[in-house]
Amino acid sequence: MKFGIAFATAGPFANPDLFESLVLTAEEVGMESIWAVEHVVLPQGFQSKYPYSKDGAFPGGEKAPIPDPLVALSYAAGMTKNIRLATGIMILPQRNPLYVAKEWASLDVLSRGRAMMGIGIGWLKEEMETVGIPFKERAARTEESCQAIRSLWRDEPEAFDGKFYNWGPQNSNPKPVQKPGVPIIVGGNVEGAARRAARVGDGFYPASGSFKTLPTLLDAMRDECAKTGRNPEEIEITVAGGNLDPGRVRQYEDIGVSRMMINPPARDTEGLKRGLGEFAEAVIAKS
Repeated sequence: MKFGIAFATAGPFANPDLFESLVLTAEEVGMESIWAVEHVVLPQGFQSKYPYSKDGAFPGGEKAPIPDPLVALSYAAGMTKNIRLATGIMILPQRNPLYVAKEWASLDVLSRGRAMMGIGIGWLKEEMETVGIPFKERAARTEESCQAIRSLWRDEPEAFDGKFYNWGPQNSNPKPVQKPGVPIIVGGNVEGAARRAARVGDGFYPASGSFKTLPTLLDAMRDECAKTGRNPEEIEITVAGGNLDPGRVRQYEDIGVSRMMINPPARDTEGLKRGLGEFAEAVIAKS
């Protein structure tokens, strides 16, 4: 089992000193990856409900500092050697795939092949309207963007002809170190996301690892794989498993999970070192 840290850039971790402590300690204790989140803006007074909390409240509120994930991950790449650098997630339909392909290829090259592109369709309607993307188009745009990005990562220039994006043969360089490209991990805790992961993803990241919902989502992913002729074993499963111990980790391994996520265990340097050190001894070393 691999272990990652979610929300690695949000709120207090926008502070460079605390972020540096988190990243360096995570690498030192053997965490496999850190995951950055994204919102380009949080519209004042937005009414959309955050889908990953019971009351719909957004963690940290409207004023929460959320650095651009690619900038933060690039900063982390420069201070580390081994830890993988992921988004959990980047709101793909809000971004132009020409820029996304270039940004992720650049990060992959500069990190020597440690990038993982976690993507989602977004939930904050007001934010999407602010950047000029119709909310109802977000799923279709996301899937087409994945196809467009992969076309730009191929060795030779080729045209792309889609509903939302069209261009002739383009030279987009550098190319990712990882072949055939940076892994694309589809996030989302609904059946549509599970099926989207089967169609366009290298991985699937349902935000919740609840045993009440996860088996249903994995069944949907595997059903979609059967429809499209994919081997579901090709799709790496990442979940947030709550309070982890070796026994719980084995339960997730038994249903096909490859990576488990934890939140930062503290919001101060000493607490991070202590919390991550204890996690490494109690869970990583025994899993």
